[in-house]
Amino acid sequence: MNYPYVLVLLVPVAFILGWLASRRMGAKRSGAEVSELSSDYFRGLNYLLNEEQDKAIEVFLKLAEYNRDTVETHLALGNLFRRRGEVDRAIRLHQHLVSRPGLSDAMKTVALLELGEDYMRAGLLDRAEALFSDLVAMDAHAPSALRHLIAIYQHERDWHKAIEHTRRLEVMTGEDEASMKAQFFCELADRARQHGARGEARDYLRQAFECQPDCVRAFMLTGRLQSEDDRHADAVVAYEAAVNADIAFTPEILPPLLNSYARSQQMDRAESFLREMLSRYHGISPVLALAHIYRQRDGERAAIDFLTSQLRQRPSVRGLMALIDATMDKIEGEARENFLILRDLTKKLLEGQAMYRCSRCGFGAKAHHWQCPSCKSWGTIRPIHGVASE
Repeated sequence: MNYPYVLVLLVPVAFILGWLASRRMGAKRSGAEVSELSSDYFRGLNYLLNEEQDKAIEVFLKLAEYNRDTVETHLALGNLFRRRGEVDRAIRLHQHLVSRPGLSDAMKTVALLELGEDYMRAGLLDRAEALFSDLVAMDAHAPSALRHLIAIYQHERDWHKAIEHTRRLEVMTGEDEASMKAQFFCELADRARQHGARGEARDYLRQAFECQPDCVRAFMLTGRLQSEDDRHADAVVAYEAAVNADIAFTPEILPPLLNSYARSQQMDRAESFLREMLSRYHGISPVLALAHIYRQRDGERAAIDFLTSQLRQRPSVRGLMALIDATMDKIEGEARENFLILRDLTKKLLEGQAMYRCSRCGFGAKAHHWQCPSCKSWGTIRPIHGVASE
């Protein structure tokens, strides 16, 4: 168990219960009752400070029983159980709270939201969907319920429902969710493309651009469709537009872009575009692409000279590996063996490195994801810039 994490979660509960204890001590109650409540509170706090979380929880549960009319305490404990992974306990507590007579509509709605989150954590998505849909229909905490529904539909990859509820959320809150809707349309477009429905895919991409005119993913999918139709000159235009829409995605865009340059016999345009990128993008990908072009056109020596000069300006392990590979054929004897060792070491260094990171939650990944696997944000996974990465 991650005790420091649980300690952070328990402290707010302890203070809530401490406040409740102080209120009861200030009320006109019998001295014995006040003394017992105060004693239990400080005993629970002592367990908490000594990192005896299970004992602390039992004491705080007992305090909650003293205060059955205090819904906030039960909500805090239920939230704690869910965060600890004790979802069954959280569900029972919230179900009990919802069924209590005399509970105000506002507090019942909060308890239902918490119960819906319990169902989601337990994987009971049908129950969660039904509960949140009822809350939306009752217009009770509708924005929160809608956000949970959108999360469920994303998990189920029901992109049409996700789009529908995102539009409802925009109307309800006045917030712009255009970039998220564009991603949903891109998901639909990619699925249609994989099933051979190319006209349908293009229609979804058109709707993605209507939501977000500079959607880099939509440009990339457009380029892929054009390339698969052997319209490589059009693919070049789409891929270049993707780079201009968001240059951070250069490592993902360059491989198919270079292929389309070659297939459409536009290598002069490729060189010009890549050289212009060198001043705008400080990663190693354009350098490696240009080195490849120079190797094919001018020979190995030109590629080595270019790589060497660029590595002095932007040190890179990936660039070093490319330089080692380019010079291996010209080295013999002990020097060659040393270079082989160096190449193996740099390869292992790269294998252990995260190449992408989420700008919102910090999640690290070796491959690119359009949606962060950790925080579920869209378009926040970006290349890491540094000596051992991009």
